[in-house]
Amino acid sequence: MKKLMFILWPSFVVAGMAEGVFFTVIDPQELFLFGEPVHFSKIATYSIGFFGFWAVCAASSLMTCFLQTSAAEVNKGVGAEPDSGQSAGN
Repeated sequence: MKKLMFILWPSFVVAGMAEGVFFTVIDPQELFLFGEPVHFSKIATYSIGFFGFWAVCAASSLMTCFLQTSAAEVNKGVGAEPDSGQSAGN
């Protein structure tokens, strides 16, 4: 649970700031998706934008947590001898 909060809380804060900056510069009614204007309400566009920014920021935080793990933690259990009692050459 602690690691999950290390990922979600900073990404939530940064997504809020990114959305604020993005939608300060760009009007939601002027957005285009696949060459067509977006026909969502402003609130829906803000919500979709926030969750999109949150997903990208969470992926960044997740990658940071993954890269902080040591090689021993990543490889834990890899290369352990099986308990079957048979040798690999037979």
